[in-house]
Amino acid sequence: MDPIVIVAIIWFVAAPLFLILWLLAKRRLKYRIAEAARETEVHREAIASVERAHDATKVKYGGIISQEAEVARLEQEAARLRSDIETVRSTYAEKRVLLDQLEQQVAIYDERLAFAELGVYEPHFDFTDSEAYKTKIVEVRDRQKAMISAKQAALCPTDWSVEGSKAKGATMINRQTRLTMRAFNNECEAAIANVRWNNAVAMEKRVLSAAAAINRENTSLNLTLNDRYVALKIEELRLTHEYREQLKQEKEERAELARAEREEKRLLAEAEAAEREEAKYQAMLEKARKEADSEGNRRRIEELEAALAAAHAASERARAMAEMTRSGYVYIISNVGSFGEDVVKIGLTRRLDPDDRIRELGDASVPFGFDIHAMIYSDAAPTLEGALHKEFAERRINMSNFRKEFFRVSLDEVEAAVARLAPEAGFFKDREAQEWHETLARRNAILLDMQSAAAKSLPATI
Repeated sequence: MDPIVIVAIIWFVAAPLFLILWLLAKRRLKYRIAEAARETEVHREAIASVERAHDATKVKYGGIISQEAEVARLEQEAARLRSDIETVRSTYAEKRVLLDQLEQQVAIYDERLAFAELGVYEPHFDFTDSEAYKTKIVEVRDRQKAMISAKQAALCPTDWSVEGSKAKGATMINRQTRLTMRAFNNECEAAIANVRWNNAVAMEKRVLSAAAAINRENTSLNLTLNDRYVALKIEELRLTHEYREQLKQEKEERAELARAEREEKRLLAEAEAAEREEAKYQAMLEKARKEADSEGNRRRIEELEAALAAAHAASERARAMAEMTRSGYVYIISNVGSFGEDVVKIGLTRRLDPDDRIRELGDASVPFGFDIHAMIYSDAAPTLEGALHKEFAERRINMSNFRKEFFRVSLDEVEAAVARLAPEAGFFKDREAQEWHETLARRNAILLDMQSAAAKSLPATI
């Protein structure tokens, strides 16, 4: 066979096969190219994500990548903060000084702060009655008027001229002096009118502050308030305050005298009642003696004689106490339920039965009754009471009102004082406090009942 024919046959047979193989190879190549493209895109996105994370990390930690740079930055920041702190401290110190000054100024006018911030007033005069204070106040006011009349209340050493005229200068100074005196006197009058026990020191400072402020306003004119005139105003303020306090004290003394008079009248009434009681038993005894004809009557006479003797003793005692009002009983009592431990009351009563006074003190105004530790009869009861009060003067609970006779002191100390001042008097340190102890017992019982009920209400556990 012809070789050409053979080649042709092979060509026609192999050509489709080659074509198919070529197409398959081309399709597979496209698939691989697509896969490579997808993998390339994924890698590109991964690289971009890593680059973004890297950029963010550089932004976040860029300041500390260099240790030296970061240390320098932190040192600068610390220096800035130290400077800010010093500035704040300096500013705070300045503002604190200003605040203290303002608080002192406010305290002068704020009655709520005056007593706490400016202290307790100390008396400057020792007059014993209100009339002496009134006389002194009038004298001080007369001295003020004399200074004003003599034009010595305010001083201006400069000889001023206005428009070349000394007369006009004098007129200007006189007008300013009148304004100055009016302003200062009005301020003083307000302070004196409102002075009380809790703001006396504040009112003094108010007057001095007003004088200083007025002097500052008059600096350009060289016009100042005379220190002696300001001192007279302070003296008037103090006198007025102490005069009012003296009036209060005299009022309390009058009330105390009235109470003493009532006590004396009551003692006289008790003496009269005791005398009537004695007369009654005397009459009964005389009647019984006239009818003394039986054994039973003789026993009745003996009973009446004993009763008459007791009535006579009570009458003599009541009469003696009525005639000598300085006699009485000094009592020392405590009330642990109401006031706690180491609180005692040391008082005086002139009642025929001193226990009546103790029962009166333990009425509905306190939750529990008092225990009596001593009941000392004395012909000079006020002196003994005063000596005991002086013994514990610094231990008074109320150091403003001496009629409140409570002291924070132990029974041992009181017993020692009584032993020195009244050696024959008895003293009992025991505290019965029956109602108090019964109350504690009942509270404990109630508490136990509550605990028991709570325990029963709990569920049982294995």
